[in-house]
Amino acid sequence: MKFTYVSGAPIPASADVVAVCAYTGGAADPGFRAVDKALDGLLTARMEEVAFRPERGQTLVVRPAAGALGDARAVVVVGGGDRAVRSPAGARDAAAAAVRRATALRARSLAFVLPAVGRDPAPVVQFAVEGARLGAYRFDKYRSEDANTPAPIEAVTLVGKAPNRAPIGRAIARGEAVADAVCLARDLINEPAATMTPAQLAAEARAIAKRHSSLTAKILGPAECKKLGMGMLLAVGQGSDQEVRVVHLTYKPKRKAKKRIALVGKGITFDSGGYSLKPTSSMLDMKIDMSGAAAVIAAMDAIARIGSPYEVHAVAACAENLVSGKAYKLGDVLRSMSGKTVEINNTDAEGRLALGDALYYVRDAAEPDEIFDFATLTGACLVALGPYTAGVMSNRDALAKAWLSTAARVGEDMWHLPLNERLMEQLKSPIADLRNTGGRAGGALTAGLFLKQFVGDVPWVHVDIAGPASASKTDGAISEGGTGFGVATIVAYACP
Repeated sequence: MKFTYVSGAPIPASADVVAVCAYTGGAADPGFRAVDKALDGLLTARMEEVAFRPERGQTLVVRPAAGALGDARAVVVVGGGDRAVRSPAGARDAAAAAVRRATALRARSLAFVLPAVGRDPAPVVQFAVEGARLGAYRFDKYRSEDANTPAPIEAVTLVGKAPNRAPIGRAIARGEAVADAVCLARDLINEPAATMTPAQLAAEARAIAKRHSSLTAKILGPAECKKLGMGMLLAVGQGSDQEVRVVHLTYKPKRKAKKRIALVGKGITFDSGGYSLKPTSSMLDMKIDMSGAAAVIAAMDAIARIGSPYEVHAVAACAENLVSGKAYKLGDVLRSMSGKTVEINNTDAEGRLALGDALYYVRDAAEPDEIFDFATLTGACLVALGPYTAGVMSNRDALAKAWLSTAARVGEDMWHLPLNERLMEQLKSPIADLRNTGGRAGGALTAGLFLKQFVGDVPWVHVDIAGPASASKTDGAISEGGTGFGVATIVAYACP
């Protein structure tokens, strides 16, 4: 998909489809008004005729007379919802919806009229590029060829009012880098677990590093993990024939780094629950339990493309949690890399075990100024916040606030949850330093408190992405399946 930006000009005469944004409440968007005027009020008339209400995600196809708008065969009106609460990030969903509808119309080119949001046009351009790429995303490698499947959009022209200067070009390049990283994360997540094993996930990370001179890759196998004392991670993976891996990608800027950031991802490539076996309905999509690892690995590709003033380390703890005669059991006591011992009272709470060793490892190996971890960690967080919102916990309120501000700016929904130390009572064990789960009440928080035991005094943010890591249906820039949630915020934070 090739992007072009034009300003102060009419709609490109060669576009097959033109897309404009409409909102509920307030005055119409200037881009909508311009196209509507060019068509003698056809858009407004058609919307009134069919009682179209431009709620978020809704689209309406209007057919202009031949030649009325150059070569355009159709105009897609994309609903953006309440005008009062729109933001630049909303252009991502709008562009995605436009691309999907234009593709269904068998268009090969699209002119997307950028909504007028904010004073700086660059973010709107970036989010529109992201949305167009993400709207075109398909994971269809395992489908037989279907002659009825429309060909993808080849060219997108972004129509705006700002002069076509360097910031616009950089915004397009940044949008492409972020979208490509999100698509990469989706590909990793959507692959069947039989293919995306811990070793394969490590191979994918190594391939990313080979593409960039600023990246290096270090892969730890079982022997290295055992030597380091990663008893928790090794126990999680010991029931599988697939050996564990720890991925460690390092990005170094050309100049002296302003700070050192560590990104840690849960990479459970399949989670049966172990002897605390999941029912079939809960196990069906457990190939997505490595979404945290996919996010941090894929984000490094965008970070290397865009450039960061920080040194960035991405660590993924990768294992399969299966049942066998070798699998770890309820009542086992594991010794972590930190030296803390953990009594197992639920083998389906394996992600915190793998992450605990990974957090301690990166704290020791990279000596970061800040640590962020990403994990499909608890069903409790999904129950508490629903399928669209990630739960954020931290040992530093200021760092959490900075992270949440970045997430809000790029349109990823996250919510700050408390780490109430009184809940540590639930993690007490009669025979070990900790047990790996507490009670049902506050399950997402006790998981966060467990992880906190392995970061020491390093400023740390935990992001539980159990809800938004996968989607049951396509919605805006989100496609059914793995979503790549977290990538956009990671890149925005690491590449200010």
